[in-house]
Amino acid sequence: MNSETATIQIDRTAPRHVGEHLRQWRQRRHLSQLDLAGDAEISTRHLSFVETGRAAPSRDMVLKLAERLNVPLRERNMMLVAAGFAPAFPQRSLDDPALKSARAVIDLVLRAHEPSPALAYDRHWNLVSANRMVMPLLTGVPQRLLAPPVNILRLAFHPEALAARTVNVAEWCGHLLERLRRQCEATADPGLIKLYGELKAYPLPARSAPLPPDNVAIPFKLRFGGDVLSFLSATMIFGTPVDVTLSELALETFFPADEFTADRLRTMAADLQ
Repeated sequence: MNSETATIQIDRTAPRHVGEHLRQWRQRRHLSQLDLAGDAEISTRHLSFVETGRAAPSRDMVLKLAERLNVPLRERNMMLVAAGFAPAFPQRSLDDPALKSARAVIDLVLRAHEPSPALAYDRHWNLVSANRMVMPLLTGVPQRLLAPPVNILRLAFHPEALAARTVNVAEWCGHLLERLRRQCEATADPGLIKLYGELKAYPLPARSAPLPPDNVAIPFKLRFGGDVLSFLSATMIFGTPVDVTLSELALETFFPADEFTADRLRTMAADLQ
C-alpha cells in the first residue's frame, strides 16, 4: 500500500515575507502568475513585484489573493501578519460563548445520527466529540491509546487498536492515508505531515484485490462481538466559517452498509438506554 502512495512535496523553507507566502501557495495550487493575476484582476507585473518583495500589498489584496488560492484561514492570518497587518480571523475554543450556536449544531448532528456512530475531530484528526455509539466500538482498545488527545487516525492504524479488528484493513487504511495525503498537500500543515509519516510506517498488508466495479464507496468493516459490522462514511464541514477553529473542524458520520449492521446498531442503542 505504501509504495502506491505518492510522496508529499512540500516546500519547507520558512517564508521571509508575505510575497514568499503567496508564491508558495500559488505553486502548491499549480497556478502560474498569469493564472492568479487574472483571477485576482491585477497585472502579472504587480503580482511578480509582490512575490519578490518589491511591492507591498494592501490588506485587502492579501485577503483577495489568499481567497483565490483557497488558503486555509489559519494560514491567511499568518500571511496578514507577514504583511504587517493584524489577523482577520479569530481562533476561539469551542467552549467560547461566541461559538455556542456552532457547538449546539455539532451536538445536535451527533445525537441525531444515533443509533449510528458519529464523531467530530480537529485539523489534526484529534477527537473533539462523539455520540454514545462510538465508545462501544472501541471496546478492548488499550487505555493509553484512548487518553486525550485521542487521534482517530492513529486508532485506525494501530495494531493494538482498530487495525487488528478491521476486516478490510488494507483498503480502509489505504483510503484514510490517501485522504491525509491530500490534506497535507492542500494545507502544508507540519502536524499533518508528521502524522502522515507516522501512519505510513505502520506495517499493513497489501490490498488483496481490486474493489468490485459495482462498489460506490470503500466500506469500513469492523469485527465486533463475533459479528462483522459494515459502515459507509460521510464527512461534514461548516460551509462558510469565519473562525479558524470552525474552519478546521470536521464531522465524520457512519451509516450502516447492510441491514444486519443496522439491526445490530439498534440493539446496541437499546442496551445503552
